[in-house]
Amino acid sequence: MNKVILMGRLTRNPEVRYSAGDSSMAIARYTLAVDRRFARRGEDNNGATADFISCVAFGRSAEFAEKYFHQGLKVVVTGRIQTGSYVNKDGQKVYTTDVVVEDQEFAESKASSMANGSNGGYSDYQPAAPAPAAKPAPSAAVGDGFMNIPDGIDEELPFD
Repeated sequence: MNKVILMGRLTRNPEVRYSAGDSSMAIARYTLAVDRRFARRGEDNNGATADFISCVAFGRSAEFAEKYFHQGLKVVVTGRIQTGSYVNKDGQKVYTTDVVVEDQEFAESKASSMANGSNGGYSDYQPAAPAPAAKPAPSAAVGDGFMNIPDGIDEELPFD
């Protein structure tokens, strides 16, 4: 079984691109900073207290991330680990490891984020610009499950 559950904060705003072709699909990439529970004894970890995990979301999940996710936001992601490789422009083989997002949700409300002394980026948050007109209507995709919505944003959600 290949299943991963992560809770962490976005290190920056998601990077969203659209695939080419007749049926273009949104692809969002973001990195989660996931706190380690404890440091290993006798291991020199250079003071590292978090791991930085690359995540990739497709379709409606990617569109949701583009609209509502931003740097500093605490989220829970479930998905699967996928490895791959490619040859870079210098001719060297590069190995990759990503979490392919199956479900993503907010891990704290706007109110609790502010109560913890961090605004979580909400005060200066602006929704992403509208997608290009050529983008097709959203289709059912991986990760279309329930998503926990923080207070104050549910008015903007595109529910049918």
